[in-house]
Amino acid sequence: MVRTVSERLRQLVSAHPLAVDLAVYLACAVYALILARTNEFYGFRVWGNFATAAYGLAFAHTAWLLATRNREQRAWWRSRWVGVVTIGVVGMLAPLLTLVVRRLTGVDWLITPWSWSAQPEVWVIERSAKLLFENGTPYVDVHALGRLPEVNDYTPYGPVMTVFGMPRALFGDTPFTDARLMFALTAALCVWASLRLLGRPRVPVAAAQLAVAFPLTALTFAVAGPDLAIIGLVVLGTALAAKDHHLPAAAVMALVVSAKLTALPAAVVVAVLIAARLGARALGTATLAFAGVCAVVNLPVLLADPAAFAEHVVRFPAGLGAVDSPATSPFPGYLIASTGELGHVLAIALLAAAALAVSWWLLRRPPVTGADAMFRIAVGLGTSILLTPATRFGYLVYPVALFGAMLCFPRETPDERIVTSS
Repeated sequence: MVRTVSERLRQLVSAHPLAVDLAVYLACAVYALILARTNEFYGFRVWGNFATAAYGLAFAHTAWLLATRNREQRAWWRSRWVGVVTIGVVGMLAPLLTLVVRRLTGVDWLITPWSWSAQPEVWVIERSAKLLFENGTPYVDVHALGRLPEVNDYTPYGPVMTVFGMPRALFGDTPFTDARLMFALTAALCVWASLRLLGRPRVPVAAAQLAVAFPLTALTFAVAGPDLAIIGLVVLGTALAAKDHHLPAAAVMALVVSAKLTALPAAVVVAVLIAARLGARALGTATLAFAGVCAVVNLPVLLADPAAFAEHVVRFPAGLGAVDSPATSPFPGYLIASTGELGHVLAIALLAAAALAVSWWLLRRPPVTGADAMFRIAVGLGTSILLTPATRFGYLVYPVALFGAMLCFPRETPDERIVTSS
């Protein structure tokens, strides 16, 4: 199935690459323009203005290429990559740097989304690092605040996520310690390392469009960022497993899950990939490595305050915390759960049924290549996003970016797929 999907995508783009680019950039420009004009968040509007220009320039360049496609020139400015690079510079780096500097005006923690230069997850992660240094736990005891808890009291991430907030906790509020820069740097380093592991394969333009130039990726890059770091680590863990480095792969996936528990399905797929390629013994040692790393990074925080750990990492994301999750979306899971208690139970049942179906598919047709695994991770996380009661539209960045990453993994022949057995 993954080969069929991948091949169809490649065939479509290779048959009409410029026409596809033109349609994609036009749709992206319209989305960015609507966001710039209608969204309540200051950061979203800033990104929308920059992105409208970026996608507009990419559209204009592509239209020029299409109009002059019969010319034989091979100059760099006739490359489809010019549009992608334009989006990267004008639609990602420029708004990020603008918002990082603008944030120094000090509007964090105010209930004024029209003035936020960074989304709350950025402040929350930076606060968690400060709390870890001060109290030995990144989590606030929401039942001992002397007031009713609110959403921003929560840190719905694992202990590893605090690492990204440590520069600000240690060196203060400067443009260079903004957690968004740490997220972006981590994602970039993971992509670089993954491409090296895979033998520096040719990166299709379509892969960059899905993984980088896609509006949700560009928006997240500018205003938040933790999801991009998670995606980068997932890609790195999958690349390690695909090259049969099962212990480093297990360690990376343990860090991913210890940063964001909702990434657990990705770790399961990587485990099945290891088993399919290297057999039961390798899976056993990888499982031990995974458990060991999880224990090292989670146990100290868990033992410091078990109740706070459970409240922030498990109960709040599941919609069972002292404060309801503000996450909303137009997806079935949220819409069904929002109808009432019975709807919430039904949404959980649907999510469980989908998890069983994906698990059955995973075990019946286990991934044996990196592309296979990336496809299954994208489908699994995408299904979870659609059916989870508390989710956001922006989380679609996971399946879309992972589909883009899938296109970068080399296409192996049948004889190259399985390396050894138990």
